[in-house]
Amino acid sequence: MPPIILASASTQRKKLLQLTGLPFKVQVSHAKESNRISTTCEALVKHNALLKARDIAARHQQGIIIAADSVVYLGGKRIIGKPKDLKDAKRILKILFSQPHWVYTGVVVMDAKDGKRKVACEKTKIYMVHLSDEEIGRYHRYMRPTDKAGGFDIEGRGALFIRRIEGCYTNVIGLPMARLRVMLKSFGVSVL
Repeated sequence: MPPIILASASTQRKKLLQLTGLPFKVQVSHAKESNRISTTCEALVKHNALLKARDIAARHQQGIIIAADSVVYLGGKRIIGKPKDLKDAKRILKILFSQPHWVYTGVVVMDAKDGKRKVACEKTKIYMVHLSDEEIGRYHRYMRPTDKAGGFDIEGRGALFIRRIEGCYTNVIGLPMARLRVMLKSFGVSVL
């Protein structure tokens, strides 16, 4: 089996991929991501994930590259990325509490040897409960919001204010594992 390379600096994606038991290495892509929707949110995250996969594939003669890109989408072409700082994270959470929103993740699995690739997108709807300014401040003392799209986590204390999701749980973390399993299988990589 060719080596598996996760094209991501995300600790959450690394932890999720470790659950498969597959040996892999991490290599961070330096591709310049877009943050503007030209057509759809799905097209944006697929485009960014493909940029990351191509960047890593160009550095290797062989290997199965896994790349992903996630954004939080509010509708009306409003995309929420990673907060700049704690003040921005607080502002973003207040917006997200006000209405349901979606996490979109584009995923690419690419063979560096021949360029064969599979590209997919997963979408999960999230409903949150409101927190006070004091509760937001306490939440931010326990997690770093600046490395997550939307500035929240679902696998940690963020679970305390996420009332409901519709769709894939691991997608909200950053890597839709059920979809990834199917994509890897088409490259001859069996997880189960």
